[in-house]
Amino acid sequence: MDIKTAKILVVMGGTSSERDISLMSGNAVLEALKGRGLNAGGFVLDGGNAAQILQKNPDCVFIALHGKGGEDGTIQGMLEIAGIPYTGSGVAGSAVCMNKVLSKKILAESGVRTARYISVSPGDDFCAEELARNAIDRFGLPLVIKASCQGSSVGVEIVREETEVSGAIKRVYEYDKELLIEEFLPGKELTVPLLQKPDGLFAFPIIEIVSENEFYDFESKYQPGMSHHIIPARIPEETAAEAVELAKKAYICLNCGGLTRVDLMLGPDGEPYVVELNTIPGMTATSLVPDSAAAIGIGFGELTEMIIRAAIEK
Repeated sequence: MDIKTAKILVVMGGTSSERDISLMSGNAVLEALKGRGLNAGGFVLDGGNAAQILQKNPDCVFIALHGKGGEDGTIQGMLEIAGIPYTGSGVAGSAVCMNKVLSKKILAESGVRTARYISVSPGDDFCAEELARNAIDRFGLPLVIKASCQGSSVGVEIVREETEVSGAIKRVYEYDKELLIEEFLPGKELTVPLLQKPDGLFAFPIIEIVSENEFYDFESKYQPGMSHHIIPARIPEETAAEAVELAKKAYICLNCGGLTRVDLMLGPDGEPYVVELNTIPGMTATSLVPDSAAAIGIGFGELTEMIIRAAIEK
C-alpha cells in the first residue's frame, strides 16, 4: 500500500470520560496528516455509529480514541475482522493495557519491576476499612489508589492520611468495580514512548515529568503551564538505559504494537519501575509523545506519518 495514495481515516470522539481529549488529539492528527499531503479524513465516533467506519472504506485507520470503547480492543477487533490496518496495539494488547489490574498482574508475574499492589476485581467481597488497614500494613503511607479501566488520571488518588484511605477506596470504586492499591514511589516520574518499526522497537527520548500539582493528574496533562516536560530526563545514563530496556520488556510482555507510551517511576532505590502502558497516547498541544519526538527533530506532522507507516507495514 502506497501511503501517498492510501485513504486514511482518523477516528476520534467515543463515549468515554476522555472524549474531549480524543477530539483534540484526533483533530490535531488530521490536520497534521493533511499538512503532509496525505489523503486523510476524520470520523467522530458517537457509540452507535461504529459500523459507519467500514462504510467509508478506509485503507488505514488512525485510532485517536482514548478510554473505554476505543482503547480497549473493541474498535481494533472490528477493524481486524474487516482486514483494515490501524494504528496502535492489536486486540489483545489493547485490552490488557486498558485494564490496570490485569496488566499489573502480568507484569509482576513476568518479572517486570513494578510497584507492589493489592487489587480488587469485579465480584470481590471486600470491606473498604479492612482493605485500607491491609494496604497500610503492607505498604505504609502514602498509597496510590486507581480505577482499573480509566485513563488521563481519572479515578486516581494519592492518600497520605490513614483516616482518608477507606474513603478514597470508596470514591475510586465508583469509577470502576476493579481497582488497584499501590505502594507510593516518591522518585522522578518518567515516560518512554516506543514505536514498532520494521527494523525493531524504536525508543524516543525519555521525558521527565514535573507537575505543578501533587502528581501528573488530568489538569497537569491538559492545562498549559501545569506540567513541564524535561528532555532529556535528569537521570544517570545507566539509569536511562535501564529504563528504556524495562519499557521495551513491558511492551513486549503485554503484546503491544505501534506507538505505545510506557510510564515509569524511579523508586527510592534509584531503580525504574513500570507504572502502566498507554497504547493510544495523547496527541494534543500539551502531550508527551510529540514533545519527545521534537527533541530529536521529528515534527508533529512527520510523527503522525511515522505512526501511519508503522500501521501499514506491520
